[in-house]
Amino acid sequence: MWLIAGLGNPGEEYEGTRHNIGFRVIDLLSEKSSINLRYKTKNYIYGKGLMEGKGIVLLKPLTFMNRSGVALSTAFRRFNDIDDILVIHDDLDLPLGVIRIKRGGSSGGHRGVESIIRSLGTGDFIRLRLGIGRSERLSPERYVLSPFLKSERSDVERMVEEATEAVSIILTKGMAIAQNRFHKRRKDSHPTL
Repeated sequence: MWLIAGLGNPGEEYEGTRHNIGFRVIDLLSEKSSINLRYKTKNYIYGKGLMEGKGIVLLKPLTFMNRSGVALSTAFRRFNDIDDILVIHDDLDLPLGVIRIKRGGSSGGHRGVESIIRSLGTGDFIRLRLGIGRSERLSPERYVLSPFLKSERSDVERMVEEATEAVSIILTKGMAIAQNRFHKRRKDSHPTL
């Protein structure tokens, strides 16, 4: 069984922010696969079902970004038949709209991923990194909690759609084929705040 987690912060005030792009991908995966996110625990909400013929748990932490590892490690213990983990998260170091997929490695400074590595005791999981770009004016902390600009929305919608496609390819054909397909830069420049 696969555990697929999208990172973000719970609460209406964070909806639509750059940090919550992982939540948006999980919501679209839920819609496309008819896996309802109807179960809630203290640390996460989740849905369980089949996607591309594979057993899947779709998960959104309720622990806030910096404590994402608490949610994932709790879920990992609860669903003791997890074979692999896929974490979907924003990435400041990638231009808006760019998708990268990798397994293992460091957190790259992402506090949610850092928390997961610390809580699981390993970095050996797949990361689906979604580029949100950087701001020349805002600090990273403020920027990730800011909403996308109107001019960025079409790129964001396309990236969310492509991310769901990437998940499907990872499940059916493997990570290498997904990397070959999605490791291309979509834009050389993007608006900055």
